[in-house]
Amino acid sequence: MEFALVALLLPVAALSGWWIGRYKSGNAGGGSGLSSDYFAGLNFLLNEQPDKAIDVFIKMLDVNSDTVETYLALGNLFRRRGESDRAIRIHQNLIARPTLSKEQRTQALYELGKDYMRAGFLGRAENIFLELVDDKNHRTQVLKNLLDIYQQERDWNKAMAAARKLERVSGQKMSVEIAQFCCELAEKEIKNADYYSAMKLLKRALSHDKNCARASLLIGNIEKHNGNYKGALRAFKQVEQQDASYLPEALEPMVECHQALGKIDEMADYLNYVLRQYNGLTPVVELSEVTRLQQNEKAAAEQVMKALMTNPTISGLNQLLKLNLISAEGEVREKLSMIRDITSQLVEDKPIYRCNNCGFRGKKLHWQCPTCRHWCTVKPIQSEEADK
Repeated sequence: MEFALVALLLPVAALSGWWIGRYKSGNAGGGSGLSSDYFAGLNFLLNEQPDKAIDVFIKMLDVNSDTVETYLALGNLFRRRGESDRAIRIHQNLIARPTLSKEQRTQALYELGKDYMRAGFLGRAENIFLELVDDKNHRTQVLKNLLDIYQQERDWNKAMAAARKLERVSGQKMSVEIAQFCCELAEKEIKNADYYSAMKLLKRALSHDKNCARASLLIGNIEKHNGNYKGALRAFKQVEQQDASYLPEALEPMVECHQALGKIDEMADYLNYVLRQYNGLTPVVELSEVTRLQQNEKAAAEQVMKALMTNPTISGLNQLLKLNLISAEGEVREKLSMIRDITSQLVEDKPIYRCNNCGFRGKKLHWQCPTCRHWCTVKPIQSEEADK
């Protein structure tokens, strides 16, 4: 690592020596043209003390139109290498010089903001970007950085305002993101049991993005909680048209709603329709529960067995064992219970969601992928075969 830094800083040292040599020769008319500081800097490099070498070369470089780009390039290189502290020192020193033009200072300030972001100093980065938000040369990128900061800080109101401004400035559509910010705010209201405010936010989400399946799922859960089962079912059924990959999230609460309404037969018809249209184990599991309620455990188990013959999965086997345990007795029940303990552990250990963008896998549905930070790319894994 330190050897790489020596290799990085040697060209800077050479440039420094050339600059000082040119400056000295133009003003002194004699001598070597190299100061003692230059040789001290080289000595620090050779003794693998890059921090001290940086300080020396920063002091030596005369900031003007010929050297600003050298400063900026060196600072950016340090930031890309993950050495944000060194990049910050360089850009801070550059900004402090009174000889910079307005454009040069703005560029250096923007780079310092990116340094702070990389180092995790989000508050400092935000302050810098807010200072630059009206600069026409950096406006779009500054707004993108502010949007990133607000999402990391989970300040969804500020994120929404930044997204709207970015949409106006750049023409980039931000409807999906704005809808998700509304949903984030709605979930806060749901936790506070303020369902009225949550519903208003979710309707706003759908006004921005009519295909926001998350909003429909949340509306369905609110209506179900409030005992409006028909309203809940209307919301849950919207998910199929919005993004069918999220349909597994709606099926279990839909079963509960139909059961509460005494219309479990309608749910059976809907699940059979889903199975004809889409792949996945979740409809099979839910249909077996409905069949158990309509008929008995034996009929439900036969249904799961039929599905397993076509697509054998551990989750399906686990459901089959669950159904058989209901009526099992004695030693058979004991052995089935032991086997189901094993399959339950295998199911528990498997991820059930995967990001279609970066491949992140997990057991919890993240509407914003924690790895690539894309929205609505983490989906339920439709089958265990797809997860191999």
